Amino acid sequence: MPGAEIKYLSGFGGSFESEALPGALPNHNSPQKCPYGLYSEQISGTAFTAPRSHNLRSWVFRIQPSVSHTPYAPTPTLNSHLHKGDDSLVVTPNQIRWSPFPLPPKSTSGENGSVKDGTTFVTGLKTVAAAGGAATRNGLAVLVYGANKSMENQAFYSADGDLLIVPQEGRLHIRTELGLLHAEPTEIVIIPRGIKFAVELPDGPSRGYILETYENRHWELPDLGPIGANGLANPRDFHYPSADFVHPSKPCEIIAKFGGTLHSFSQKHTPFDVVAWHGNYAPFKYDLKRFNTINTVSFDHPDPSIFTVLTLKGDVPGVAIADFVIFPPRWMVAENTFRPPWFHRNCMSEFMGLITGSYDAKQGGFLPGGGSLHSAFTAHGPDTATFLKASKEELKPVKIGTGSLAFMFETSLMLSVSKWALEEAPIQHDYLECWQEMPVLFDGTPEGKKL
Repeated sequence: MPGAEIKYLSGFGGSFESEALPGALPNHNSPQKCPYGLYSEQISGTAFTAPRSHNLRSWVFRIQPSVSHTPYAPTPTLNSHLHKGDDSLVVTPNQIRWSPFPLPPKSTSGENGSVKDGTTFVTGLKTVAAAGGAATRNGLAVLVYGANKSMENQAFYSADGDLLIVPQEGRLHIRTELGLLHAEPTEIVIIPRGIKFAVELPDGPSRGYILETYENRHWELPDLGPIGANGLANPRDFHYPSADFVHPSKPCEIIAKFGGTLHSFSQKHTPFDVVAWHGNYAPFKYDLKRFNTINTVSFDHPDPSIFTVLTLKGDVPGVAIADFVIFPPRWMVAENTFRPPWFHRNCMSEFMGLITGSYDAKQGGFLPGGGSLHSAFTAHGPDTATFLKASKEELKPVKIGTGSLAFMFETSLMLSVSKWALEEAPIQHDYLECWQEMPVLFDGTPEGKKL
């Protein structure tokens, strides 16, 4: 991919227009003859009749139409670790924590420096937990990826859902139909359902997390209520690609995720041949370091909803299908307060990952590249070491999380866990031990026992 600086379009949910050649964008959507001999094609992310406030579509003007390809063929051996909405999941309410999910080994080089026998972004996808299914447009899946090989003459799209990608180790250079997105750890990328893309790995072996949402809804910024007009993730900090096309073209294999299964077809041209586009259905990225953190300046630990970056709203007001929440560096100044996250039983299910550094509710075991799952109404909270330390420390202003960034996929759905995550992934079977030595401080006196 080109090394030149990428020019992005900014503004969450905006309607954009971009052209890589002057005059390539016509003044209406489907002219009899498009400039440069291009083909016009619409990509609809919502039903035609969706309310205008939520109607998503883009018009692309490309060198070849997408329909010019061979028939789809199932490719069941390409990846056997994807959720298919069947009985491949295990129901368990247990607290679960994983050590860092494995990275593929550094791949060997073949002729002309090409990578042979490697794992691409697509073949390295693995389902950790899921609920619902793509066929009924209901639910979501938590996945991880581990890859050591760039996608060459190959592209991928998911017909099942939107992909929220959280790189943890290694940068991702992502070429999409609508242009280029480069992302590094502490940035996220959202690839909407149906948009084709390819992933290049400039740093070699790479790893990260994904939340795939099957709903007919798409990600939105959370309402700010009494916070006001500004704060949390500001719209101006979301970046969309500018048109950037590949020519001359090479034959390409397209892999589609459809109903949790992979299918592929070939075509004589690249899918990355969009010379111009306009609309509001497009991939985008966001730098989590730009998040405007809100916190208490008096007492008590606020609910973690104040750290919500994006939300996927449900039918019940305030009850999200999914929230993407981060725990960024921040000042702690609360007085007479137990400052770490409190002990909790929650109607929501919480999958947490750690991008870098450490997490203030756990003294050890929760590591970058790993994860944890606390299901609906399963108790969780700070471990014993964290509780003891926070109960005695001097409550002076302190900045926590410098160099650290944790995140949470939170959902109102009840997640079931994949057999891979329970049987092959690096699960910590002794996770519950971190709560077994909680001291009994009650002795019948108002002061309780001293620590």
